[in-house]
Amino acid sequence: MSLANTAARKHDPVRMVNRNERRAVACVLLAVTAVVAAASYDRERLEIAKQILEEVPLTDGHNDLPWNIRKFLRNQINEFELDTDLTMVEPWSKSKYSHTDLPRLREGMVGAQFWSAFVPCAAQNKDAVQLTLEQIDVIRRLVAKYPKFLKLATSVTDILEAHSARPRKIASLIGIEGGHSIGNSLGVLRSYYQLGVRYMTLTHTCNTPWADSSNEPPAVNGLTEFGEKVVREMNRLGMLIDVSHVGENTTRAAIRLSKAPVIFSHSSVYSLCQHKRNVPDDIIQSMKENGGIIMVNFFPDFVKCAPNATLSDVAEHFHYIKRMIGADHVGVGGDFDGVNRVPRGLEDVSKYPELFAELLRSGQWTVQELKNLAGLNMLRVMRQVEKIRDDLRTNGAEPEEHPDSPSDNGNCTSNAFDLEYV
Repeated sequence: MSLANTAARKHDPVRMVNRNERRAVACVLLAVTAVVAAASYDRERLEIAKQILEEVPLTDGHNDLPWNIRKFLRNQINEFELDTDLTMVEPWSKSKYSHTDLPRLREGMVGAQFWSAFVPCAAQNKDAVQLTLEQIDVIRRLVAKYPKFLKLATSVTDILEAHSARPRKIASLIGIEGGHSIGNSLGVLRSYYQLGVRYMTLTHTCNTPWADSSNEPPAVNGLTEFGEKVVREMNRLGMLIDVSHVGENTTRAAIRLSKAPVIFSHSSVYSLCQHKRNVPDDIIQSMKENGGIIMVNFFPDFVKCAPNATLSDVAEHFHYIKRMIGADHVGVGGDFDGVNRVPRGLEDVSKYPELFAELLRSGQWTVQELKNLAGLNMLRVMRQVEKIRDDLRTNGAEPEEHPDSPSDNGNCTSNAFDLEYV
């Protein structure tokens, strides 16, 4: 072939188009292969995540479904069907605060749930104790209504029994959200324990006479004498001390005083989002020595300090705590049914497996560390709380007493100590 013919072939437009088409096809094939491979890896990670949650009871530190039952149903649950898809049932389907029902809990592979017996701060010094008792009652009745799916739990043993049951049951624990619920009474605190309450958040969004909230200017800058007795009595009872919502100095005081590990039931990292509800680095650091756990909240305002957040944004809070104090001191506290916005990818309680798949995707977590995060950390904390309780009883620790309740700054009590009876 002549040089002229060779040159002509090199510059043949048809050949050049064919060559470009082949390159384009090759690029498309590579892209498709990459997408298929990525999808395959995603499926594999999700399967590993689900296997983790098969083996370990995924324990969430805070869910506000009981308060929604009060709001929407006035605690009338005889006709309520938690075992149906509430996204198809009004008023749940219209509420931005509704993220929970039994089908989604089971899809999310939830193994243990702390249900919040929450009452608002407006009830402080008024009917907070009555309302709290009613919330405890509705939790217990709801659990009793679905014995096939739910089991009331007050101990590590109960959680493990629920997880090993066939069909598997969701261990249902009770937490009180706010020290105002005890009405400044150690006797009420003890009574709650007898009813099955296993944690109390020391404050909600209001100060109590004995402890400061993160939401108000500090009044006592720590714990009063009565507040210290509350902490010691919770240790003696075997009730977890929860410091989500609590002011920084009160939190530090509680961590120093408590003989048992404390928890943040639904809080995130302050360094990643400067919100007063989040945990600053020095307190995160102190949790390692205390042995407690920080259960990460999903609310975008706490995760991203913005109205919107993503699954990967939430994952960053888990990574941060792990890097600072290790995977043994972190847990999950979604705050579902208590918030009106959720991250993209964590829309409701069905999405927990996706969270664990995302943590796997990051390459920063081993399978064992994710088992710890899912539930083994909380089981360890609860075992230690139970051990401290048993040791105190063995050593003859008596119930804490106080000569009088702290002033309630109101006139909604009878002041029975001053009443005279003939």
